[in-house]
Amino acid sequence: MLAKREFTVADEYRYNWSSPVRWIASHLLRYKFYVLGFMILCIATNSLYSSISFLTGSAFNAVLNKETAISQLGIIALSLLGVIVLQGICDLSARFFAEILSKRFARNAREELYTSLLGKSQTFHNRQQVGDVMARASNDMTQLSDMVSPAFDVVFDSFSSLVVNVTFIGLVNPQLLLVPSIYIIVFFFALRRYSRQLSPVSNQMREEFGQTNAVLNEAVAGIEVVKATAQEKQEIRKFVTRASRYRDFYVENGKIQGRYLPTLLLGIALALAFLHGLYLLSHHEISLGALITFMGLMTNLRFVTYMSLWSFGLVQLGIAGAKRILSLMKEETELDENAGGYHEEMRGDIVFDHVTFSYGDTPILKDISFRAKPGQTIAIVGQTGAGKSTLTKLVNRIYDVDSGNVTIDGVDVRKWDMDSLRSQISTIEQDVFLFSRTIADNIGYGLGSKVDRATIEAAARDAQAHEFIQSFQHGYETEIGERGVTLSGGQRQRLAIARALLTDPRILILDDSTSAIDSATEDEIQKAIRRILEGRTTLLITHRLSQIRWADSILVLRKGELIDQGTHEELLVRCETYRRIFSHYDAAVPTSVSSGD
Repeated sequence: MLAKREFTVADEYRYNWSSPVRWIASHLLRYKFYVLGFMILCIATNSLYSSISFLTGSAFNAVLNKETAISQLGIIALSLLGVIVLQGICDLSARFFAEILSKRFARNAREELYTSLLGKSQTFHNRQQVGDVMARASNDMTQLSDMVSPAFDVVFDSFSSLVVNVTFIGLVNPQLLLVPSIYIIVFFFALRRYSRQLSPVSNQMREEFGQTNAVLNEAVAGIEVVKATAQEKQEIRKFVTRASRYRDFYVENGKIQGRYLPTLLLGIALALAFLHGLYLLSHHEISLGALITFMGLMTNLRFVTYMSLWSFGLVQLGIAGAKRILSLMKEETELDENAGGYHEEMRGDIVFDHVTFSYGDTPILKDISFRAKPGQTIAIVGQTGAGKSTLTKLVNRIYDVDSGNVTIDGVDVRKWDMDSLRSQISTIEQDVFLFSRTIADNIGYGLGSKVDRATIEAAARDAQAHEFIQSFQHGYETEIGERGVTLSGGQRQRLAIARALLTDPRILILDDSTSAIDSATEDEIQKAIRRILEGRTTLLITHRLSQIRWADSILVLRKGELIDQGTHEELLVRCETYRRIFSHYDAAVPTSVSSGD
């Protein structure tokens, strides 16, 4: 099963998404050699370990037989040495295989989740809490790794130990199986009850951890607002409330573990087994050496009893984490890549034909129709919330229309190959996002490794960014902070413009992209943009009159409706709303106004 996605990964391995347990199993079975090797080595390790009790019992019998004691004890001692060395080698190898499985599982699961998130639509991401997503991608992934090693490692090791020890007891004397058999039946019923009690609490712990992380992430991301409004105490209360609920679930988890019955049952079973062994010994059914062997094997059951308390807790947390990760990957996304769709070079002929779009139940755009011919610049104006930014996001399929059609070169954008569509459209937004990488990496991001330094510098010069970049000590190799916080707003926007120009787009979308740039710098940038955009189609959202005036056509939006369109002179004559907007701009002459769409 593979959910809809906006791109394809070549030779991608398909996992079973039908349930969390099957998803985990499909990851582990990808490495059948390591799984099989681990299981065989565990069984060998426990068989060798149990044989130590056999040899110990044989040593007691040898001591009782004074005639052959010395020679037999020598052979037994050498056998013990060989068994212990071999058992240690098998045990070490089994742990090595388990660690390989654990780390490969965690790596592949992280890659699968990351690929899934990148392939989801913008609408999907708008619904998510970033902190909760990060908790699933980090802490829940750690739980998956711990579930395999040490948890699954210990679970299989302990249960194979249980089977091997019981088998060896049967080989000593079938009558000795009475008490171990009763104990195993009671043990499994107690373990089943423990697992059922633990499962819902484990799920609640993982969910609450995600919510706690979301509160933390939101407060850190919005720390400037928190401090500016002096709301630190409110944020502390919110976090403490969430952290307290997480603690309460952890305490409940501890209470369930505290009521774990098998540890008490094992003590009773050991006492009864010893009494039963003494009874058989007194009736000459078994030898003293057999009794020693029997009690040694019974004592080995302590491992499965005590380890199941700890390991099953980790397994339940791992399954809960897998459930959260899988639910995120399986969540429906609105768009797919349309592999094999239309993928020709664009001319840039954009047509909106009676387009309607809503966010959920909230209508944003209503019956929008217009055309942008190749090479034209279309300005989009309107008050905050009119739907200007949303309109541009329908062109490169960040969102899909509810009704109507958006076509490029006569082909519905939904019929275009997603990669071909988006690779020929560049967007520069007011809220510029830059990565925590070098300036050169940020400018060349759209072309990846296929761009050289000379091309990057040429784009930076066209965007009027070269001069300030060179003022830094490391120039284009300067590392910038997360989201570009170490740069000014104008510097960030100039880097974004350089990044967009570098991709040589057929369609360029400018969403108030020069709002944080001073007028002198903007004039230089506009000259460069107008020179480079000859023959390219541009959708321009702006509050600057200088840009509105040189547009080929202007769209006037009001509350999601296109109330008029035409040239600057035409709209001044016939559109009262445009005159009012124009007068407002002319009076305010703002340098930075959020579009808010």
